[in-house]
Amino acid sequence: MLKRLMSTLKFDTRILKVDPKSIIFSDTAHIDGSLPTITDLETERNLLEAAKIIRETDDTVGFPTETVYGLGGSSLNDRSVLNIYKAKNRPSDNPLISHISSIDQLNRKIYGQAQVSDVFQNIPTVYRNLIDKLWPGPLTILLPVPRVSTLSKLTTADQPTFAVRIPSNPVARALIALSDTPIAAPSANRSTRPSPTLVAHVYHDLKGRIPLILDGGACTVGVESTVVDGLVDPPLLLRPGGFTWERIREMGGDDWSNCKVENNKTIAAGEKVRTPGMKYRHYSPQAKVVLFSPHISDSASLSQRLDNVKAAIEHHTQGIRKYALLSTLLFPDDLITDPRCIHKSLGKTSSDIQTNLFAMLREVDELEEVDLILVEGIDEEGEGLAVMNRLKKAASNNVTLF
Repeated sequence: MLKRLMSTLKFDTRILKVDPKSIIFSDTAHIDGSLPTITDLETERNLLEAAKIIRETDDTVGFPTETVYGLGGSSLNDRSVLNIYKAKNRPSDNPLISHISSIDQLNRKIYGQAQVSDVFQNIPTVYRNLIDKLWPGPLTILLPVPRVSTLSKLTTADQPTFAVRIPSNPVARALIALSDTPIAAPSANRSTRPSPTLVAHVYHDLKGRIPLILDGGACTVGVESTVVDGLVDPPLLLRPGGFTWERIREMGGDDWSNCKVENNKTIAAGEKVRTPGMKYRHYSPQAKVVLFSPHISDSASLSQRLDNVKAAIEHHTQGIRKYALLSTLLFPDDLITDPRCIHKSLGKTSSDIQTNLFAMLREVDELEEVDLILVEGIDEEGEGLAVMNRLKKAASNNVTLF
């Protein structure tokens, strides 16, 4: 059955260039839905072609956001959403985030309200401070599914809530605005693979499975959006991402001062999840990944800790042809002198590490004969929470403390 379904996904995948700098939105466009001004004719032409696919067909489009590249189809169209799942080989009980260009579009297209007395009437007050300060941006919120809903149940995985955000990337915003369609968009990669932050990553994974990809350059954030649930008390951070837990608490006001971090390490078979990234294997290269997680011990010096790392590396690399070591803050450049080792730095700040994470995992995974990827983790503060969330999933919780 799966082979028969996949046989329908054969395209001559095209890459169309777009210039994010040529797309200009007004300061209130994310509220009132006003369209952007586009100063580059090629960018406008390519955006309109992609928007027509979203609006008028069942097909999907790859496009950049500030977080990672997304694979987009209409949130309102069962066939379009099904084609997202098929292109990615993604389980259909994993919900999708709906990306909108404005709160006006949310009201008109999802809640079916062309005229409203208050543009914010469908957004609970608990979210008001957050969206006022962090939208457009890498923040996803959970809202109740309308009683009479236009959303495809494949988008929501037939749950009573749906996830929604307004991206800040001008290409993504323009695509959604010009199609005037809420776009369901998980990351534009084959399911379980590291998320794509460059157009080449999308093409590598989805060539022949989608008609076109908009090339808007590298993604700046490097991990998916932060997902929060303000419909429960206390509110929950369901998935760490582009905005840190600390910033959510700071920007959310009193309602979010006691925000908790969802910490389910395992999801039972058949259990429903409210947001992507909580279920199934994620972010995994083809090579085995081992994560070295910082463990502060008062009795161990840094040199002793690094000796423990060397011993663990010797153990993990027995019989390995080649392996990669991705270091961050503590591992020195000369930690390993083994000629089989390919040593690269993810960065020296948590922000840089977050931005580089997926691209570097893909880069070393594509090197010939690399069977193993060793990664130095960082403390789970600030951006470190999202980084370690992704790395633990990439390593399938194969974690060594140091």
